[in-house]
Amino acid sequence: MAFRSGFVSIIGRPNAGKSTLLNALVGEKLAIVTRKPQTTRNRIQGMINVERKGKRPAGQVVLVDTPGVHKPINSLNRRMMKEVYDALEGCDLLLLIVDAHAKFGTGDQFVLDIAKKTGQPAFLLLNKIDAVEKQKLLPLIEQYRALHDFADVIPISALKREGLDTLLDAVMKALPEGPRYFPKDQITDQPERFLVAELIREQVLLATEQEVPYATTVLIEQYEEGARLTRVAAAIYCERDGQKAILIGKQGANLKKIGTAARLQIQSLLNTKVFLELFVKVRAGWRDSRDFVQETDWRTQLERMSSAAPDQGPDPDVEK
Repeated sequence: MAFRSGFVSIIGRPNAGKSTLLNALVGEKLAIVTRKPQTTRNRIQGMINVERKGKRPAGQVVLVDTPGVHKPINSLNRRMMKEVYDALEGCDLLLLIVDAHAKFGTGDQFVLDIAKKTGQPAFLLLNKIDAVEKQKLLPLIEQYRALHDFADVIPISALKREGLDTLLDAVMKALPEGPRYFPKDQITDQPERFLVAELIREQVLLATEQEVPYATTVLIEQYEEGARLTRVAAAIYCERDGQKAILIGKQGANLKKIGTAARLQIQSLLNTKVFLELFVKVRAGWRDSRDFVQETDWRTQLERMSSAAPDQGPDPDVEK
């Protein structure tokens, strides 16, 4: 059988399970996962190298995780939706993932309309079937099939890894013959410093509530790799002094908690000891600043690194 390959974009509403699916299929934690909506802000590529097995052909799947589809209200949201649309351009297959436990609503219709407009073949993935009574799945499948001509409908549980072999078999059959796009030992296109920033942001999301998680972002200001120790200095940006106080906590307790948990995650990622230094900075209204939001994109950061010192932050004049 000929080698098959292609780009497969995952699209869905916030908290549908896109990032959980990416991590489960790739077998590594490439995308942070929390219960909070809009945890994913960038499109993330994960590579799956598939060996020939029975009727399954060998090949390479380039999975593209995307932010949850939503109606944008600020510059950050608009950039997140641009990430979604960019991921859909030129993809070979769409995986439209829905929470099978949730009722169909206007948000689901919005996602479905986006999928239809691409004209690309699409699989419908009914996720979280471990939380759904089996007899309720068939009516749900019929409801979605009446709305769009899906190439396949596959019930899965990304968290429990149920149905993923069936999904991978179907994906490989749907992809065209093609080359290996990435080296066999590469599992993502994301630079390590971006993954580190995301692991820190994940702990911020887990440690805070209400508006604070959504008003924060993390930028790496210093990143020095050593054989036995990696030194990381990162800034957690928020929008108000009150948010800064919450992030730091009484006598620095919350920031210490965030730092400790993040450091353990980073050490697991890098397989080295890590010295992590965190700062909290206030940048009023950063989510509405198109320029600053652009700075949070790792692609922009890489471009800056080619012409700026590695430890130079995006805005040294911001309050520390």
